[in-house]
Amino acid sequence: MDILHLIDQLETLLNEGSHPPLMGKRVLIDEQRAWEVIDQMRVSIPDEVKKAKRINQERDRIIAQANEEAARVVDLGRDEAQQLANDTEIVKQAQARAQNIVERAQREADALKADADDYTIQVLSKMEEDLAKALSIVRNGLLKLNTERAYSDQSGMGTGLGSSSHLS
Repeated sequence: MDILHLIDQLETLLNEGSHPPLMGKRVLIDEQRAWEVIDQMRVSIPDEVKKAKRINQERDRIIAQANEEAARVVDLGRDEAQQLANDTEIVKQAQARAQNIVERAQREADALKADADDYTIQVLSKMEEDLAKALSIVRNGLLKLNTERAYSDQSGMGTGLGSSSHLS
């Protein structure tokens, strides 16, 4: 039986008791009924204590379980934060590596362009030299032909090639 219910019964017993004159605040109650309530209280108190202990144990178990779950969530959060930090670091490293690759490719492209420019300059310089020689040969040939023709015209030995105005 519930201890609070038994206390209520004891209180009812006291309230229903008689107050004889000249006894002050004393109350006459049914002794047998009072002992029955007290006996029921003695039996009920250990049950109530056991119930309270069970409730406390259950509370402790729930608190321990909640603490374990909280620790697990904190660990999981810590692991996720570490993974994010690692992922961020990996992204930073990848970006740095990509930047290095782009810079190296740009340097190589600049070097190839410089080499191509040098080669073009060499080829064009050689062509200029060859063309200058060819032009010199053409000029010398024209000069020689014009000189021979002029000499031939002066000596009167025309070759029948026509007038000198065609070659000038």
